[in-house]
Amino acid sequence: MSRARDNALTILKKYNKDPFHLRHALTVEAVMKWYARELGYSDEEEYWGIVGLLHDIDFELYPREHCLKAPEILRAEGVGEDIIHAVCSHGYGITVGCGTTIDVYPDREMEKVLFAADELTGLIWAAALMRPSKSTKDMDLKSLKKKYKSKAFAAGCSREVIERGAEQLGWDLEKLLEMTLRAMAACEDEIAAAQNEI
Repeated sequence: MSRARDNALTILKKYNKDPFHLRHALTVEAVMKWYARELGYSDEEEYWGIVGLLHDIDFELYPREHCLKAPEILRAEGVGEDIIHAVCSHGYGITVGCGTTIDVYPDREMEKVLFAADELTGLIWAAALMRPSKSTKDMDLKSLKKKYKSKAFAAGCSREVIERGAEQLGWDLEKLLEMTLRAMAACEDEIAAAQNEI
C-alpha cells in the first residue's frame, strides 16, 4: 500500500464510521482501479482508486450538503485540488438535500466514470445480496437488466443519474451495466479483503 493510498484511507476513516459507507468507498475504489486498467490508464490506477475512495467523504456527516462540504474537509487534510474537483464532479446536476444543485462538471474521463459507476455499484451490490450466493461473480447481465428495469428495486439508486453517466461517457446503458458488473465481479475478493483490514 502506497503512502498516498494510506493517507486517503486514514482520511476516509476519520469522517466515515458506518460499515455500509466504508464498504461503498472500498467498492468504488476497486471499480475505479479496474476501469483505469480497462480504459488504458494503468499508470493512473492508484489515482483513480483514491478518487473512488474519497468520493463520498462528506456524505456520512453532512448528507444534506453532499459534495458541498467535501472541498473544505479535503483541503483541511491537504488533498490536491484535482482530486477535490473529481470528488465534487460526481454530484454534477444533482440537487442535494439543502436545495443546492452541484455545478462541478466531470471534465476528465476518470470523473465521468466515477459519475456513471457510483450509483450503479450500489444497485449491483443490492442485486447480488438477493442471490443465493450473495455474490456478483455468478450474476449475468440479463438478471442485472431485469433488476435495473424494476423501479421498485433499489429505488434509492437513481436510474436517471446512471443513464446520464452513460451518456456523458458516450456509451450505451448496456455497455455501462456490463462493464461495471464485470468490474465488481473481478474485484469482489479484493473488496472483501480490504474491508477486513479496516
